[in-house]
Amino acid sequence: MSQARALSMPQIVSYGALGLPLAFAALPIYVHVPKLYADDLGLSLTVVGAILLGARVVDAVTDPLFGWLGDHVASRLRWIVLALPLLAVGMFGLLSPPGDAGPLWLLCLLVLACAGYSMASVNYHAWGAEMAGGPGERTRVMASREGFGLVGVVMAAALPGFLADDIAPGLQRLAWGFIPLLGIAALITLWGAPQAGASAPARERPWVALRRALARPAFVRLLILFGLGGIAASIPASTVLFFVEDVIGRPDASGPLLAVYFVAGAAGLPVWVKLSDRLGKVGAWMVAMIVAIVAFVWAAMLGPGDLMAFGVICALSGLALGADLALPPAILADQLGERGGAGEGAGAGSSFGWWNLVAKASLALAAGLALPLLDLFGYTPGRDGEAGRLALALVYAALPVLLKLFALGLTWHWRHQLGAKS
Repeated sequence: MSQARALSMPQIVSYGALGLPLAFAALPIYVHVPKLYADDLGLSLTVVGAILLGARVVDAVTDPLFGWLGDHVASRLRWIVLALPLLAVGMFGLLSPPGDAGPLWLLCLLVLACAGYSMASVNYHAWGAEMAGGPGERTRVMASREGFGLVGVVMAAALPGFLADDIAPGLQRLAWGFIPLLGIAALITLWGAPQAGASAPARERPWVALRRALARPAFVRLLILFGLGGIAASIPASTVLFFVEDVIGRPDASGPLLAVYFVAGAAGLPVWVKLSDRLGKVGAWMVAMIVAIVAFVWAAMLGPGDLMAFGVICALSGLALGADLALPPAILADQLGERGGAGEGAGAGSSFGWWNLVAKASLALAAGLALPLLDLFGYTPGRDGEAGRLALALVYAALPVLLKLFALGLTWHWRHQLGAKS
């Protein structure tokens, strides 16, 4: 249920704080883990990509179920409190593997970390949608959460290189720092944000409520667009370290370049909030897609030594990322608000359960598609060669451009059907 009174800025900021460690946890899984387990532990890129994809098969069940549980069994805050220790243990084991860790270790720790992440983030996202009282306030609540999230991703991107010269010890130290960071942010959010509403008694079985959420055409269209955009953004995230090393030829610059990408995303959030007030959320999102397309077309043309040009591309694509993070969930919150918060029987938790599933499936599909494609094209990490650079250019840049163009066309076609307030 939405709050009767407008939220204060301290409440909005307090709510956003938990977004920092949740985003902090997500980045190493899809950016650093493939390189850690392939380079340092000797797993093939195909095996790593398949495990990332397989872990999401488990999420196909757990994410929507966690959403239904948050709607109907105990409060959202209790589920978040239960989830955070699972996330902490899973992340620590994933980023600090023993020297003989193999595919089974990677799979088990991924499942544990993802279960904790799912349980926390589904209920956290639904809580934000329920606490905001109008379209403008929803955009600001989502922007607060995603702004903190981008700060978390910047920290996760920059700290491994700052903490150690090699990725393995850097990630191990990162894992130690993640636990207190998670605890502090959780305390700020759980004490400072408006309390989440009580769960509603379950009147139907979980799969009936979850199916009801998918009965809304506007929601399904938004899920499709969100998924396409997520895959397009996640393919570069899964391959950027390889691109910086073997195309640009500056592996030492990977940390600063990632920081530029995510800082640009955070800095651009106020721009997208203002632009959505003028063009609507859907119109602003389409502008962001065009910015991303231009950036990745340029990236496909780069070669060794083009560090400054790639820095500009990171800033442009990061700017577009801010819109991808803040605007789609705000559109979903508007859809739920138009239906009194329940979506004709589908609670916010059920809707964000599907949402979280699509978000993580997009990440997994990106890794499961991009890494085997690089293998298929004959790319070997750390080896120079024109064929390898061409493979990276096709996978890192050209594939996201095609996906973004498709998403842009669908968004234009569905622009009047995604929500009256968007």
